[in-house]
Parts: sequence; structure tokens; C-alpha cells
Amino acid sequence: MTTATPPSGGNSAPRASFVDALRSGGIPLLIIGLVALLIAVEYMPLPEGVSPDIVRTGILVVFTIACWAMSLLPEPLTTLLFFLCAMLFHIAAPTTVFAGFATPTWWLVLGGTIVGIAIRTTGLGPRLGRFFFGRANGGYNYFIAMIVFASVSLAFLMPSTMGRVLLLVPIVMGLADRLGFTAGRVGRTGMIMATAAGSYLPSTAILPANVPNTVLMGAADTLYGIKLQYGSYFLLHFPVLGLIKGALLIWLICRLFPDTAESQPATDSSPGRLSSGEGLLVFLLALMLSLFATDFWHGISPAWVCLGAGLICLLPQTGLVSSKELQQGLAIGPLFYVAGFLSLSAVIAQSGLGGWAGGALLDLVGMTPDDPLGNIPLVAAIYAGIGLLTTLPGLPAVLTPLASEFSQASGLSIETLLKLQVPVFATVFLPYQSPPMMIAMLMGGASMKDGLKLCLILTAITIAVILPLDFAWWWLLGEFDA
Repeated sequence: MTTATPPSGGNSAPRASFVDALRSGGIPLLIIGLVALLIAVEYMPLPEGVSPDIVRTGILVVFTIACWAMSLLPEPLTTLLFFLCAMLFHIAAPTTVFAGFATPTWWLVLGGTIVGIAIRTTGLGPRLGRFFFGRANGGYNYFIAMIVFASVSLAFLMPSTMGRVLLLVPIVMGLADRLGFTAGRVGRTGMIMATAAGSYLPSTAILPANVPNTVLMGAADTLYGIKLQYGSYFLLHFPVLGLIKGALLIWLICRLFPDTAESQPATDSSPGRLSSGEGLLVFLLALMLSLFATDFWHGISPAWVCLGAGLICLLPQTGLVSSKELQQGLAIGPLFYVAGFLSLSAVIAQSGLGGWAGGALLDLVGMTPDDPLGNIPLVAAIYAGIGLLTTLPGLPAVLTPLASEFSQASGLSIETLLKLQVPVFATVFLPYQSPPMMIAMLMGGASMKDGLKLCLILTAITIAVILPLDFAWWWLLGEFDA
């Protein structure tokens, strides 16, 4: 005997189909709307001094960033759409539009991904997790703290945040497997977010441990003859942006992604001898770490170190990664995404959009130089707005040349304005702003929603608590006396 389908059940399928149809239909509408808007720019009345090229660049950049940040379109589709529109509407030269594929960072990610595949396929990941983080007897919160601690510690040895991420993510994923955190578990997400945020955020207070502060150091010296010293930089920024913010990060991840580690079998305490593949890979990782830490001496970029290691893994003689394992493990989507946001930064820099936005925001807030201390929040807000547009690695390259203009408007010294960049690029509003964080999330399988939740809540706490503490620390050190 058959029973009638309940009304709620009968309506649920059509509702789901309608939502799916609406979502799939919305993608063409978004694309058509973007193209129509780019075409319409030619016929729009524009303010004096604003060229159609700047407006088109702004539209494409905002659209691309919005799609990445809110997942309006699949990431590979967004990236390819950016490339296509940039070429069709002559946003920039082809060498600029596709600059992401030519940057060392892209090749660093490619090489690091291959090494990550080797760590996973040889079974070295869980063993390295045991070596770096001890036996699984400390509880989930303990391991979150240890991951952040390890990430910060490596920042003193490895000058590349991307390199640290590529080294740590496979190890942390192996540790997550050992603790019973399978794909989709909240605990696994928490561990990946601890690696992503822990590798980038505290390292902004260590010179030169990531791209933004390295660019700032070089630009300050080149443009103004201001030399940022390791010790004074560390004293000014690390106590609050490194230690306190790192502790806050641990607490927040444990609250946002709570989980309980499962007990491990007794055999976990007797891992056995290294296989020949594991032994070779351990030697290769040790060599990579040594070359990362001594790049100031030999001058070889971490990108080429990583790519060379990836090639060694692919050699048939090493047997570390087979062609089949490479095809199964190498995801093309993240590589397209990396090239996309690197190219986006190049387009913004080449078009002058960042400088134009800085000048426009400066005119909008209407600062007067007779209240320097009162202008600090306004300057930080302008910096943050430009950071949303350029991504954080490109922020110092855009802002440093504008420091003299900002100094005249705000009454703050050029040196103070340069140092104010650090709390800003140490604050990630949206995950796409920090390429290393995005790469860690993509490698570890954390969703944009997870990253967005962590970044927004951490940013709110940073604005309310961390930044006032940071500026109070500056005041105690006499930074504002001048």
C-alpha cells in the first residue's frame, strides 16, 4: 500500500530545483552584466582627470575581488574571466595580465605542491607530524597552540611565508589524519586555519619574514633613505602583533572550530624505520630548509629551491611521485587562482589604480596637518581600504611612494607613516588579501566560508582591542614624540 507524499516533502524538491536553477542562471547574468558595464564605460560621463581605462580597471578589479571573497563564481571561472576581460578590453598588456605565471611565487607554489604530494604518498606526513608535534596526548587545543608556535618559530628561520606554508601544510594534514580528523571534520579545518593564519599574521612583526615587510624595507630605503632595522622593528611590532595577536589567534580558532582528538592505537608509538623514499624525502626537505634559511648568502630564491625539489621528486630514479600520483594530486584550480591574484596585483600596479584610489580617499577624508595623532585612525582606514583593493603583498608598493603626500596632509612624519603600514598589512579582512593564507586553505581543503569567518571575527577584535594596545605600546616607546 502506498502512502501519500507529505506536502512538505513534495515541495522540498521543487524548491531545491528552483534554487539550483537560479544559481546556475545567475552565473551568465553576472558575466553579461560585467561585460555590459565594461562596454558602457566608453559612453559614461567621467570626472575630469579620470580616464576610461582607470574606470574599466576598477570595475574588473572590484568584480574579481567580490567574486573571490564571496564565492559568487567558482574560483577558476572567476580567474579565467579576469584574464579574458583584461585582454578583450585592453586593460593592460599581455605581459602584465599574465604576469602571475611568470612570478617566482607561482613556481614556488607549483614546486611546493609537488613536494606536498610526495610527503603524502610516501607516508612521511604523519611521521613528520609526530616528530614536530610530539605524540598525540595533548588534546586538540594543545595541537592548535603547537601549530601556531611552530609557524611563528619558522618565521625566524625561513624568510618566505609561502615556503613555510608549503612545508607545514602537508605535515599538519598528516597530523590531522593521525588524530582522526578526516576530511570535513571541524578539527581538521581548525588545524589548517591555524597553519594558514599562524604562518602569516605574527610574521608581519618579524623582519624580513614575509613579502609585505620585505617590500616595505626595500621601498623605504630606496625612496626615502630610511633603513628599517631588525631590532627596532621587532621591538615596535612583535610584542602586540606577534605575541598577543598570536595568543588571540589560538584562542579564537579553538572557539570557532572546536573538536576532540580521537585516541590513537598503540602501534602509533612504534612507527618503524624510514623507507628509502621517506629517507630521501627527509634529506630533500632538510636541504630545502637550509637553502631557505640562507638565501641571504647564496641569493637563490625560495621559488627555485622549491621547483628544483619538485623536479627531483618527479624523477623516475627517485620514485617519490609517479606520473599517475602527480595527475591525481595536482589540482589545477588553485594554481589558476594563484596566477590570478598575482596578475591582479600587477594590473593594479601598472594601471595606477592604487595610487589614484589613495589620492581619492585622501581627498575624501579631508585631513588637516594640525592634528597628527587624530589623523592616525584616518590614515589606517585609508591604508585598509587600499589593502582591500591591492591585496596585502602589494600594499607597501602602492603606499610607500605616497608617503610624502600623506605626510603633508596628516602632519605625521614619513617614517611614522611607513611604520603604520605594518598594523594594516597584519590585519586580514578577507582571506584573498593574503596569498599564503589562501594557498594553505586550498591545499588543506578549508572553505572560503571558514576563512571568512575567522578573518572577520579576528579583524573585529583587532580593531577593538589589538590596534589600541599596539598604538599604546608605540606611545610608551616614544614613537609619537616626534
